[in-house]
Amino acid sequence: MGAGKREFVIIRTSIVGVLVNIALSVFKAVAGLMSHSIAIVLDSVNNLSDALSSVITIIGTKLASKPADKKHPFGHGRIEYLTSMIIAVIILYAGIASFGEAVKKIVKPVLPDYEKVVLIIVAVSVVVKILLGLYFKRTGKKVNSDSLSASGQDALMDSIISAATLAGAFVFLITGISTEAYLGAVISVFIVKSGCEMIRDGVSSILGERIDSSYAKEIKHTIVETDPEIQGAFDLVLNNYGPDKLLGSVHIEVPSVWNAAKIDEVTRKVQTAVFEKHSVVLTGIGIYSVNVDDEETMNIRSRVAHIVMNHSNVLGMHGFYLDKVNKAISFDVIISWESRDMQYLWKHITDDIQNEFKDYSVNVALDTDISD
Repeated sequence: MGAGKREFVIIRTSIVGVLVNIALSVFKAVAGLMSHSIAIVLDSVNNLSDALSSVITIIGTKLASKPADKKHPFGHGRIEYLTSMIIAVIILYAGIASFGEAVKKIVKPVLPDYEKVVLIIVAVSVVVKILLGLYFKRTGKKVNSDSLSASGQDALMDSIISAATLAGAFVFLITGISTEAYLGAVISVFIVKSGCEMIRDGVSSILGERIDSSYAKEIKHTIVETDPEIQGAFDLVLNNYGPDKLLGSVHIEVPSVWNAAKIDEVTRKVQTAVFEKHSVVLTGIGIYSVNVDDEETMNIRSRVAHIVMNHSNVLGMHGFYLDKVNKAISFDVIISWESRDMQYLWKHITDDIQNEFKDYSVNVALDTDISD
């Protein structure tokens, strides 16, 4: 989906959210005042905050779509992550405020007066909120928008609030016992929890998360399929500058006999293929030179791999190169995050290889497990 169409879809969906939430807020405010129900009034205020969240999403999307400039050469896409954080804070505040109001009503209870029209309004709002929440989440997933997904989750939480309020009303009508203040307190705790989780997810996105395993494998498969002589793709790094802007780098293993012209030709083909299939801009492609025409080198590589892979918490090795003239062995080793001491394990591996091949200088690069 193009950037322009994505922006249009997000703004259109957010406008729907604004209109629906304002309408629900007005109807619930009237119903809450008619019935003297604090739970319904709080629900009305919550819908108003949802409308504000949608407005923030629209503003954030417009700001994020600003073109790159000298100060921000990678664009403004990350503003969307800040937008989702603002929405999360609004949700958190709404939860804390509603909890305070619920506690006040527990201390000084006011008996509600439910009428049929009030119950109908609340029941309709439950259905509307469920549909709105599913619409937001589905669209958010489709266009990769954290803000829409967060708003969708909030709408589904609101439907639970309204449903609980409706249940409390029926309990009161049947038994004469008012539970709405207690329900409001319990529901507020869930709202606070939801807000905290959204903040946690937003912070995680801003910090930078591990590449999805299947996505990383798809990109690497595309790279290897570009040319039959590419031995493998490793060290894939993707930098996220917004939901629809990914820049990355990768290393590829190629035969040591390739010249600069061949390398240039293939790396350009790789960049084009990855962009066309995955919309990822590879800003850098490093080269691992692989000995493919020497039986002795292949034998030494096999012995080295056996030693390396006998260590626990080693995920793999790549980039092996044997320099017979200068008597040097070099390769990268990937150590799992589960290792208690990566540096110690890396040194232990280096020493083991050095002891096995005393006539060679050994250079083992420690690689981070950043993608599958």
